[in-house]
This record gives sequence, structure tokens and C-alpha cells, in this order.
Amino acid sequence: MIRSMTGYGRSEMLSDACRIAVEIKSVNNRYLDIGIKMPRQLNQLEAKIRGELKKHMLRGKVDVFISYEDLTESNMTVKYNDRIAREYWKYFQKMAEEFGIDNDVRVSSLARFPDVLVMEEEPVDPEGIWENLEKVIREAALMFDESRIREGEFLRTNMEEKLEEMLGHVSFIEERAPELVEAYRASLREKVSELLEGADVDEARIVQEVTIHADKVCVDEELVRLRSHIVATRDELQKGGSIGRKLDFIAQEMNRESNTILSKSVEREISDHAIELKTSVEKIREQVQNIE
Repeated sequence: MIRSMTGYGRSEMLSDACRIAVEIKSVNNRYLDIGIKMPRQLNQLEAKIRGELKKHMLRGKVDVFISYEDLTESNMTVKYNDRIAREYWKYFQKMAEEFGIDNDVRVSSLARFPDVLVMEEEPVDPEGIWENLEKVIREAALMFDESRIREGEFLRTNMEEKLEEMLGHVSFIEERAPELVEAYRASLREKVSELLEGADVDEARIVQEVTIHADKVCVDEELVRLRSHIVATRDELQKGGSIGRKLDFIAQEMNRESNTILSKSVEREISDHAIELKTSVEKIREQVQNIE
């Protein structure tokens, strides 16, 4: 089983006391990068949250959104700022004396002035909500995991199809390449015979030229290595697990071999297959970037 680094999961819990929602989404990344957005009162739980998330992911850029709402309103209190109230009263008295008027400010009026009475939210106990939050995180992470497994299986199937196509192109080039050397030998001998007008052909010279040409177009070693990389990739896909980095390295090697094969292709049919081979390698390299 392989996992994609692209996934999505969400879970929510609603009770008489609170509402908790957790949303997780990710894209591919070289390393694990977890970004968490949550209410400030839950900051003390960040280490626990990260620890729980890391049980479900090894690589990827992961964005986590956590919302918490207290539905009891028991954490709201009224605070009386007596110092500010005294300041207001002091100036009301001063104004009354200066203008020779009665100070008719009542308690109800004074209470309505800014900052005399304020609503304050009592700090929540993070540990008290961890039990519920942990459950919601786990449920969201499981959904997140399932979506990545589905995407991973799709990637595996698609890559295995591409690998089979690559093996077909490799087999064609393996069968066709030796014929090119023989065709070049016959063509060279014919051209030399025409130039010499029936005189004896220097076979040693012909062999020498054919050998030089064969060295330039020979792709036997590249084909052997490429076939080995294809088999290794297929084996890793079957084995599963966290194979993204290893497949990325193998894909780079396959790209190197396919480039060399294409550069040495001098015949149209072989060039066509080498181009298809190169195209398949590029597609696999793109897909590998998404595997954890």
C-alpha cells in the first residue's frame, strides 16, 4: 500500500458544551511541514496535536484548521473596573462644581460608560478539552489517510501501466539496435565498392569503421540499466510503504538512461520509441513527486 501526499480529511463534534471541528489538507513537499491554525486558548496543546498528526503522515505540506466554540457561555464574566469608575465620578464632581450644577449621574448611568463594566472570557482549561479534541483529530486524520490511500492506489496503477509501456519500448530497441550495425556494414561496403569500381575492398578498414559506428550508437548498457530500474520501481510499488524518496532517485536514473538512449538514436523508428520512452519517464517522475 502506498500513500499520496495529497489528501483531505474533516471531522466535527457537537455537544451541549462545545463544538469542535478539525480540517486537514495537504500537498506534496520534500519534508513534513505541518501548519496549524487554531484559537489562542488551545496553544498549550500544540505539541500534543503535532504528536497525534505525525502518527498519520511522514511527508507533505499539511495545513490543519481547528475551531473550538464554547456553547455554555459559562466562561463569560462581568468585570467591574472601580478605578475607572472613580475617575469618571471625580470628573463629574469637578464639572458640577465648575458650572454650579447638580451632579445627577446615577449608578445605572455610570455603569454604561466605557470600560466601567466589561465582559471578559475566562481562560479555558486546554487539558479539559483535550479528550474530545483528540478524538476529532483522530477521525479527521483517518479520513485524511483514506483519501491518500485511494490516491496512492490510483498512482500505483497508473505508474505500473507506464512501466509496462516502457518495457515494450526497451524490448523494441533491444531487438532493433543490432540490425542497425549490420545495415551500416552493408551500406558502407556497397558505397566503398562503388567508389573503388570493382577493386578489392579493405575488409579490415570496413570492420574498423563499423566498430567506430557501433560504439557511437550502442545502447546495450543503457538498456540493461534502464530495464533494471523499471523492475526495481515495479518491485517498490508492490512492496509499498514510504517509498517516495527512493522512487524519486530511481526516476532520476531512468531519466539519465533514457536521455542517453535518445541521443544515440540514429534511425527513425528507434528514435520514435526513444521519445516515447523519455515521455513515459517524465510522467513517472511527475507522479513520484506525489508519493509519500
